[in-house]
Amino acid sequence: MDWSVPLADLDYGLEEEEAVLKVLRSRWLTMGAITQEFEAQFSRLIGSKYAIAVSNATEALHLACLALGIGPGDEVITPSLSFVATSNAVLYTGAEVRFADVIGPDELTIDPEDISRQVTPRTKAIIVMHYGGYPCRMREILAVAERFGLPVIEDAAHAPGASLNGKVIGTWGTISCFSFFSNKNLSTGEGGMLVTERADLAEKVRLMRSHGMTSLTYDRHHGHAHSYDVIDLGYNYRIDEIHSALGLEQLKKLAANNAHRKDWTERYWQALADTGVELPFRGNAGSPSYHIFPMLLPPSINRKVFMDALREKGIQTSIHYPPTHHFTYYRSRYGEISLPITEDISEREVTLPLYPNMGSERVDLVADSVIRIIKSIHDIKVG
Repeated sequence: MDWSVPLADLDYGLEEEEAVLKVLRSRWLTMGAITQEFEAQFSRLIGSKYAIAVSNATEALHLACLALGIGPGDEVITPSLSFVATSNAVLYTGAEVRFADVIGPDELTIDPEDISRQVTPRTKAIIVMHYGGYPCRMREILAVAERFGLPVIEDAAHAPGASLNGKVIGTWGTISCFSFFSNKNLSTGEGGMLVTERADLAEKVRLMRSHGMTSLTYDRHHGHAHSYDVIDLGYNYRIDEIHSALGLEQLKKLAANNAHRKDWTERYWQALADTGVELPFRGNAGSPSYHIFPMLLPPSINRKVFMDALREKGIQTSIHYPPTHHFTYYRSRYGEISLPITEDISEREVTLPLYPNMGSERVDLVADSVIRIIKSIHDIKVG
């Protein structure tokens, strides 16, 4: 469909085109100097000692779990209000998930108190997800983690460039994972990054990223090694030079684009303040990355009718997220689980378009359409 206002859009230009052509002209396409530079620059952005690029963030989460020794017989606490990859990565290791509820309609991130309630003798780690690029309550979560002696994995897929209390998101946990999917703040199509301060974890992740091999093709190409050993069960989770080159160009735009996202988010908040919808994170702590714009419809509004009406106007919307514990596979694995706050939010959430080059006119068009549709569906007076 040719959307008048798509849900997301890329900020790509001649810089990205030239970066790709430069890789093609170099005739080296797999992990090499460009990937190493991308890792180094991302490490500087986050302020973490080690940054390891992979093919996508799901792989980063999987490697994070493996590096921490998570496996059969273990449990990991995760939010259900997240993309399914957050939980899938745990299951890949043979461990199980325990879902914690979120805080509430104003704050759609995992609840530290419910994390504490979900801890069992089998709990091996906590995964938090910075929903929409809005920081979780990391101080409270780390206090829970310290009390039980648990590492924390940050699913920071939405949050490159975000911070909390002056500390960059991605440096709070033991390991953090970022996504560079097409709709993300830093977009390369596919791609991800794992960051950590611990040398032992970084070494293990690098090994597992490429089949457990002691040297890479790039090392042998430059004469740094003649052969290799395989010393662990690894995977092919390598990124390529084209995606890394795109990442380097997108890094240059990240701060400015996050600032644009903030402007459009605040414009939405102002326009929709008195419409009867709930606007999560308006009183947010820290400096978010404003990845998506979530809003919660009142129970009296049928979400499908609302989204269809926006669709007719050429405005794309989405839902973030159907709760993981309601998916058929997870129901068959765990049966019925009650997460009342997550369930209420997931039934009423609608994500409006948000992207850096959106512009105030498109924001106003979407906001005005939302107001008009709400009026037409239900007799809600708006200011």
